[in-house]
Amino acid sequence: MFRTDNDDVDQHVSTTLPVGEEVARLLRVAHERYRNLDDGAVADYIPALAKVDPKLFGISACSLDGETSDVGDATVPFGIESTSKAFVYALVTNALGHDAVKDKIGVNNTGMPFNSVMAIELHEGSPRNPMVNAGAIATTALMPGASPDEQWTAILAGLSAFAGRQLVMDDDIYESEMRTNQRNLALARLLQSYGRLDNDPQEMVDIYTRQCSLRVTAHDLAVMGATLAGGGVNPVTREKVVSPQVCRDTLAVIATSGMYERSGEWLFEIGIPAKSGVGGGIVAITPGKGAVGTFSPPLDEAGNSVRGQYAIAYLSRAAGLNVFASAARDGLRDHRAPKL
Repeated sequence: MFRTDNDDVDQHVSTTLPVGEEVARLLRVAHERYRNLDDGAVADYIPALAKVDPKLFGISACSLDGETSDVGDATVPFGIESTSKAFVYALVTNALGHDAVKDKIGVNNTGMPFNSVMAIELHEGSPRNPMVNAGAIATTALMPGASPDEQWTAILAGLSAFAGRQLVMDDDIYESEMRTNQRNLALARLLQSYGRLDNDPQEMVDIYTRQCSLRVTAHDLAVMGATLAGGGVNPVTREKVVSPQVCRDTLAVIATSGMYERSGEWLFEIGIPAKSGVGGGIVAITPGKGAVGTFSPPLDEAGNSVRGQYAIAYLSRAAGLNVFASAARDGLRDHRAPKL
């Protein structure tokens, strides 16, 4: 189970993301504290990911003003993998609306692994939420477009807008995953059998695999997350990507399901909506403040980057990013009932 290991860090409450040298200093401290941590293992069930250097570790932060700070391997590209689920969900919700996507996909945590078949069977074919594989495939299938090619073009354009630059697909990761994604295809066919997937399962799994194979960096994830933190406006390009209402919906789903079956523990201990991916990336988003992106390939049993979790846990406490944290206001009268 994930441990915070931050008892020696004072808990702060902040209404803004630290800026300039202060945030850069905190990132350096987090990187130094956990760069030699060797817990976890790379995702070796995907051959292309098994070859990634487990020592790579980068952290990036982005404020709503577009100010970014990077440390370590923050500009090393890697496969976005499941972290893409959050941003595709935002794009689809922006296109179709709150109710349409909620009714089709759901918003409740499964409490089971991200690729669980049982979760679908136990809930009459409902994928339950868009952060697990079944829900993500169903969400991808909802992207407007007259053909799979048009759907993919829209997804690529939307994710690139979130990142503020043109993203490209990693062919090695795509081909590797297409050779080993029989379970995802089975999930898609199971969804189709329950009437939850109207499109061709093979084509939708292909698009989903493409979106997961896009190359990003920890810096990209920080910018993408800050776009959700700032009402849907990319803080670097100033382009409006999605609406503020979509950001609210997306962050709520990320908070409850973004770290898979560890989501409740993560939110309780760290208090920041976050989404991970088996490529080693995590994006953690504090609404109204900004976002942190991390990259480190070794994962825990749930598929979340180990070093990334520790780094974000440290930053949550040291920089006051916990969305549930508050402090008593000075000078207020004590309103407790008098003793009888």
